[in-house]
Amino acid sequence: MIASPLSTTVHAAGAAFDRLAPVYDDKFTETLIGRAQRNSVWKVLLETFRPGDSILELNCGTGEDALFLAQHGISVLSCDASQEMITHAEQRLKAQPVPLSVVFCHLPTERINEFAPARRFDGVFSNFSGLNCIEDLAPVAASLAPLVKDGDRLLLCFSTRVCLTEIFYYLALGQKKKALRRLSGHTQATIDGVSLDVYYPSLKQILRSFSPHFRLSSTTGIGVAVPPSYLEPWARNHPTAFRLLCRLESFLARVPLLRTTGDHVLLCFEKVSQ
Repeated sequence: MIASPLSTTVHAAGAAFDRLAPVYDDKFTETLIGRAQRNSVWKVLLETFRPGDSILELNCGTGEDALFLAQHGISVLSCDASQEMITHAEQRLKAQPVPLSVVFCHLPTERINEFAPARRFDGVFSNFSGLNCIEDLAPVAASLAPLVKDGDRLLLCFSTRVCLTEIFYYLALGQKKKALRRLSGHTQATIDGVSLDVYYPSLKQILRSFSPHFRLSSTTGIGVAVPPSYLEPWARNHPTAFRLLCRLESFLARVPLLRTTGDHVLLCFEKVSQ
């Protein structure tokens, strides 16, 4: 089912991703790089949550992660700011060979406080930079705190402020502005003619935003060796080198000095007692 939207206010990121929804899986989900990075996230996801859990997913996109969780016995309520992403996710859910415990809801993360469930969740998950579209994360953390119990976990994947592969790649091309675009903490992206703000908070800023409700329990790099998705043509043209990078990824993802310098970083928070 699709839950009714709680407001008709146009959301900038939602409008942008409405344009991207029809081709998102082709451009990212099903690519070599997209699959490699997602597999790294899924490994941690299955270490964090277990069958029987009920999870709130933010920024669910086309539902790839929700379907994966449900296939592993985890119930999911998945939200996204893009109505088109939700529609596409619903179509994918209906096409599954067996019923899955997933509900999709058109709701931006900034308004998650409007959602008042009759029960709490066993955890919260957000993948691949959906939270980078939000300037102030502190209200999000405050809204999530009542939805989970003490000790429950949030698993949140952010785009990093420092991506070494991106810096070296664009510097090699002589494009200094692109190489350093994340370092300011804010940039504007354009998706099919629609502009949206993208924020790159430092790890310190993220921790401050989620305190005092949550504490960081683990950090995993995503895309430390595996490059960003715009290098998909290179990955396809150099399969042996790409496979080597995929093997290196699992090792480099846990190295303290490197794990926050990839394309993304996966942060696991625990709810603390108040």
